Amino acid sequence: MKAYYNYKKNVGFRAILLLIIVFVTGCSSTKYIEDYQSVVKKVKIDSLNKTFEEEAYNYIQKDIRPTSTIGVNVFLYNIFNTKNGRYKTSNIKSIGSPPPILDSALVEISRNQIEKYLASKGYFMAKVKSDIKVKDQKAEVLFTAKMGPEFSISEIDYQIPDQTVKDLYLSKKDLFTHFKKGMRYDDDSLGYERDQIYQMMKENGYFDFAKPYVKYLVDSNSNASKAKVTLQIDNPLDKPHHVKYTIGETNVLIAPNSDGYPDSIVLNKRIFRGLRYTDLSKKFRRNPIVRYNFLRQGEQYDIRNENVTFDRLYELNVFKNVKIDYQKAKDSSNKVNPFIQLIPQKIMSNRVEGEVPFNGGTVGFTLSNTYTNNNFLRGAERFEFQVKGGLQSRIGQGGNLFSDIYQRDFSVSASLSVPRLMAPIFSKYVTGKGGMPHTVFSTSYVYALQKDFFKRQVFLTSLTYEFIETKSKLHSLTPLNFEYRFGGLLFNETDSAGGIPDIVKNNLYTIRLLKRKDITLGIKYVYSLNADKLLSNRSFVYLRGNVDVAGNLLQAISKIGGGKYDPDNENYAKILGLPFNQYFRPEVDIRWYKGLGGDKQFVARLNAGAGFAYGNSREIPFEKLFFAGGSSGVRAWQARTLGPGNYNRGDRLDSKEARQALYGIDQLGEMHIEANLEYRYKLLDKFFGAKLKGAVFLDMGNVWNISDAASGYPETRFQLKNLGKQIAIGTGVGLRYDVQYFVFRFDVGLKLKDPQFTGSDQWVISKFLSGARDFKNVYKEKNSPDSYRFVQYNFGIGMPF
Repeated sequence: MKAYYNYKKNVGFRAILLLIIVFVTGCSSTKYIEDYQSVVKKVKIDSLNKTFEEEAYNYIQKDIRPTSTIGVNVFLYNIFNTKNGRYKTSNIKSIGSPPPILDSALVEISRNQIEKYLASKGYFMAKVKSDIKVKDQKAEVLFTAKMGPEFSISEIDYQIPDQTVKDLYLSKKDLFTHFKKGMRYDDDSLGYERDQIYQMMKENGYFDFAKPYVKYLVDSNSNASKAKVTLQIDNPLDKPHHVKYTIGETNVLIAPNSDGYPDSIVLNKRIFRGLRYTDLSKKFRRNPIVRYNFLRQGEQYDIRNENVTFDRLYELNVFKNVKIDYQKAKDSSNKVNPFIQLIPQKIMSNRVEGEVPFNGGTVGFTLSNTYTNNNFLRGAERFEFQVKGGLQSRIGQGGNLFSDIYQRDFSVSASLSVPRLMAPIFSKYVTGKGGMPHTVFSTSYVYALQKDFFKRQVFLTSLTYEFIETKSKLHSLTPLNFEYRFGGLLFNETDSAGGIPDIVKNNLYTIRLLKRKDITLGIKYVYSLNADKLLSNRSFVYLRGNVDVAGNLLQAISKIGGGKYDPDNENYAKILGLPFNQYFRPEVDIRWYKGLGGDKQFVARLNAGAGFAYGNSREIPFEKLFFAGGSSGVRAWQARTLGPGNYNRGDRLDSKEARQALYGIDQLGEMHIEANLEYRYKLLDKFFGAKLKGAVFLDMGNVWNISDAASGYPETRFQLKNLGKQIAIGTGVGLRYDVQYFVFRFDVGLKLKDPQFTGSDQWVISKFLSGARDFKNVYKEKNSPDSYRFVQYNFGIGMPF
């Protein structure tokens, strides 16, 4: 009876909430306007080719466009910007959007703009009419277009008096032109051609060239619907032809501090290889800075070299301002002398960060301090030193917050990133023309303690080369990745006091994975495609693939030294008295981003990976295992609590004491598959100074074991025939608060299908809709101290993918 009452109460609450939403979205703004005013509720463009309809809508003045079909923008604006039954005229809050008030002058401007837009697309005789209907202070605006004939380009002539420029254009135009005989006339194609001609000239030595030199003459014949276009590239007024320039002496000048330059400057008298380097700050070595100057003496002027110099100097991350000016040589030698001005920024910083992770019966905190020096060795080297620690405690078990701390974590790490590739084998990418390369040295120590169970200590050090092939193609190669695991169980395996060994035996983690003291020596490679487009609303495919291989070199050394491995007796080949890991771990993340216009976008993602142990290993190391759940995965589950396979803690751990001893242990696997579908859209243009966006998503996936070492846990093993039974499915909605440089994210995930159960019980959404409290009580009795959560809340910075 009580369950029925709670269910009825829940339904009643949702019904009330629905009524509130209907009321909010249906709230009219007409009561806040003057009697002579009307609110535009609908704008339509009729009789227009679908190819142009969406873009033509952009030429309607924003102040008369309906803001949103659900009215949330206007509703919020009304809350904060009305007083005494009228809209405020001062102290207006930047929240939401005002209602579109009808203005006949703006309607006429919109009509004229649409007409001009159609003419720019080759419909020179297009006519657009407007019609306004008003009823009860609500207006509808209808634009009716009569497009007329489509004009095509019948002939293209060229008037380019400078023969050298004409030859250059005719030899290059097929590489970029959108401007061809027989095509529909389009102003955009002509504008694109002008931009490309400007770029072509600036890439080939023509320093003085400007876009106004490029002109078009259009002669249209209305009877034949044809247009003759003449392309002109005029000569300078004071010269018989365009002049090519070469690079002369280059000056690099660094200001003394972030305040800028003093009134008087004394330049360095020394010139080396055509470059004068003057560092008024005395903080930067010459070579690391001038290495990324591509404006070199004697070379022909090329705007691409200017752009790449500008980009690389900014990417050094030590200058807050980069400016490149030119001075023409006074000896009339057709030379330009670049003058590169650099203003330093703050070099050192210290950042303290903290978070409070909580979920159900646990709460904790993580605190970190990161010191950064962006010019550690006076060559724009970035040095970071971080100390991080955290605690996790059970709550609701009868004690206070600090009486049941079950997990402690601590780490210390340091890294040095040098802005160049310190290896001759990458000579193709050493110049950095594609992007700033880096050589990264890093080391860290990680300590994790699980109360009464184990402590995990790992020392890691690596050497990584990061380089950019093109703006969209990134590479990262780690030829040296060394890891040393100290191992450490907090109990004696032969001592069964307290039942701890039995707990381990019945859990999905093996003793050998926790206790093993070993080393790893391997290499890693990561390739990503189109990472530079991730923050756009365009359509593209993103790919990130990585592979981690370890142990082959050590195996060869071991064989040379006579080392042997007997897997039946668990005798490992050793190096310096320690067994070594040998595995192959590939992973791929592929996504399809589809722009749907404006801020709307659809994303489909597939992420999969597996770790295969071989040779000297029976399983991959603990840190190489995969997990599911979390704010960037299957969001209806907390991170590291999903899977592997059909694993159920209540079935494996048959006592409360056992489950409490292993409370919070990560649920990991040797393989994972995950898929996500997400639709993103804009909710509000103005919400406390930023955009508020929404998302609807569907996530699915899990982790599995695949090695023979997991043969005792059949429910965790991957088998294709059981894939449908082992996939977890969740859905949800999210909000993204977009402040341009950061996106603060809040997602609410709801479990639909949970693979820890069997049969139809996996579809837990039916329990959520009916009998949720009874279901959770039964689960609690069997799985205490674990409780069941249908809904998972996720906070994060940045997009999930």
